[in-house]
Order: sequence, then structure tokens, then C-alpha cells
Amino acid sequence: RKGNCWDNAPMESFFKSMKSEWIYHHEYIDRPQASVAVFEYIESWYNRKRLHSALGYLTPAQYEKLLLDRAA
Repeated sequence: RKGNCWDNAPMESFFKSMKSEWIYHHEYIDRPQASVAVFEYIESWYNRKRLHSALGYLTPAQYEKLLLDRAA
């Protein structure tokens, strides 16, 4: 629904985690360097190593693999 305050909650949580775990600990010279850092955070840390309670304490990559294995 339009105006629902919970619409952006998952993304706001993600951006808070990314900023506190990665962005605020580094200094970037330019926008391309920051873009690479965000990509590295998402692909090397967030999806591969960071455990998520909503996924049963699995990483997103592990959870996706579990779903694909069940579908096969």
C-alpha cells in the first residue's frame, strides 16, 4: 500500500549494515573506488560470509543453494 512505513524496512536495514560494517571504516578517493568497495562488500562479505537470522543463520549464498537443491 502507498504510504506504508514498513515498505523500505529491509533495504534500510541493509544500508545501515553496509554503512556501519564497511563504508564508515574506509576512505574513498572517488566515486568509482566507492562503487568497487560496495560491490566487494555485497559479493564477498554480505552474500558469502555474513549470517542472517531471517535465513536460519545461513548466508544468502547458502540459502539460495539450499533452495535450488530442494527444487531439483
